[in-house]
Amino acid sequence: MDKNKDGYWMGLAIEQAKKAEKIGEVPIGAVLVKDGEVISAGYNLRETEQRASSHAEMLAIDTACRKLGTWRLTDCTLYVTLEPCVMCAGAIVMARVDRVVFGAHDPKGGCAGSLMNLLNEERFNHCSEVVTGVRAEECSTLLRDFFRKLREGKKTKKMEAEDR
Repeated sequence: MDKNKDGYWMGLAIEQAKKAEKIGEVPIGAVLVKDGEVISAGYNLRETEQRASSHAEMLAIDTACRKLGTWRLTDCTLYVTLEPCVMCAGAIVMARVDRVVFGAHDPKGGCAGSLMNLLNEERFNHCSEVVTGVRAEECSTLLRDFFRKLREGKKTKKMEAEDR
């Protein structure tokens, strides 16, 4: 796949999401790209670290800032498998990320177009270009399958407890 295409970079974010899934985390992944190079990557670690801020985007942004030695991530594109939440959208704006590309929409918590669009709020001192739906079906399927397995596991445990 062409490295100049959003689908290529989203594929790397999907790989990050699969790392989260392997350790029982919600499968969300992110990569931050500058000048055709991955600067940082992250995947959800909220359950592992028991920290509300351990979202894929937050971890990728934090790592990129340390790596580049600046909090300003201009000329960067963030690829994330799920539409950013309010916390992550705020961090994206504060870090001055120029472009955000996401796969699946989040109708219950998305703040890049679903519930609201903080990334294009003109009252802030920075706006990000937003591209949606890149490899959306793959991203959605990862999440849907994860939550289905989680529900099935809970149902099985409940039935086993009732049998005792």
